[in-house]
Amino acid sequence: MSVNDDIPFNRDFPLAPGVADEVVPGVRRVLCNNPSPFTFTGTVSYIVGTGKVAIIDPGPADEVHAQALLDAVRGETVTHILLTHTHRDHSPGTARIKAATGATVYAEGLHRASRPAYASETRTTESGGDWDFRPDVTLKDGDIIEGQGWRLETVATPGHTANHIAFAWPERKLMFIGDHVMGWSTSIVAPPDGSMVDYMASLEKLTQRDEQLYFSGHGPEIPDAVRFVKFLIRHRKAREASILHRLAKGEADIPTIVRASYIGIDPRLVSAAGYSVLAHLEDLVTRDVVATDGDPTIDGIYRLVGPLA
Repeated sequence: MSVNDDIPFNRDFPLAPGVADEVVPGVRRVLCNNPSPFTFTGTVSYIVGTGKVAIIDPGPADEVHAQALLDAVRGETVTHILLTHTHRDHSPGTARIKAATGATVYAEGLHRASRPAYASETRTTESGGDWDFRPDVTLKDGDIIEGQGWRLETVATPGHTANHIAFAWPERKLMFIGDHVMGWSTSIVAPPDGSMVDYMASLEKLTQRDEQLYFSGHGPEIPDAVRFVKFLIRHRKAREASILHRLAKGEADIPTIVRASYIGIDPRLVSAAGYSVLAHLEDLVTRDVVATDGDPTIDGIYRLVGPLA
C-alpha cells in the first residue's frame, strides 16, 4: 500500500488553457499551457474581484498566457499583482502584466533558499527559482491587501519555498494557497529551496484557520480544505515512518530509500522524490534521530542514531 493511498486526491480538472473560468463569484481562473509531471495540467492564475481586480500568480514567461490574462480583464483595471512564491512557473509573467497594466506587485520578498547551501553540496534545486523577481511591496504574515469588493489576508506558509505565502479571504472562507497544498498531488519540498520543518509547521498552522475552500497553483479547487490538510500531515508522518523503517534495516543512501518508500513512482519524479526524502532526513538529523557523516546532503549515507522506539 502506498502512503499516498489515504489522500483524497482529485485529478479531474478539465479547464482548457486560456479560458477565463469564474469558479465562484468574484474569482476567475486562467490555466497556462505548461503541463508537466510537476505542474500537472499547468499553472493556474487567478483574477480576484470585478472592475478593479487583482491577479494572483501571473505564471511563467509565456506570452500566450499573459495575453489570455489581459484579455480576461479587458475593460477592467488591474490594481494589484500578488505572488504566492517565486518559482519560474509562477512569477516571471509578472513583468509582462505589470508593463501592460501598471499594477503594484506584492510578494513576501526575493527568492531565497530556506537554508544556506553546504560547501559539500554538489547538486542544488535552485534552478527553479526566479532570482530576477523584485516586488514593489513586501508582505508579512497578517498583512491586509484590499481592493474593490475584496479584502485578502497574507498568510505566511514557508516550506515549499522560503518566501511562500497564501492569500486568505476570511469573509468568503476561501484561500489562494499557491503550491503549499494541491488537490492533485503532494507538494515538492526540496532542500535547500524548501524546508520540511517549515512545511509541516505551515500545514499545522492551516488547521487552526477557518478557510474551507482552497484555490491552488495547479489543479482543481480543494473543498473541505482543513480536513485535506490533516490528510497531508498524516501522509508526511507516514513518509517519515517509512524512511525510518528502511534505516532500521541498516544505513542507506537516498536512492535506496526512494526505492523502498516510493513503490511504482513515475521515473520522471525520482529526482524530486529524492529531494523530498532529503527534506525529511534534514529534519531527522536536526532532531538527532538520524545521523550522517558531514552535512545532510543529497549524496549522503544515513543511519539511525539508536533503535526505533
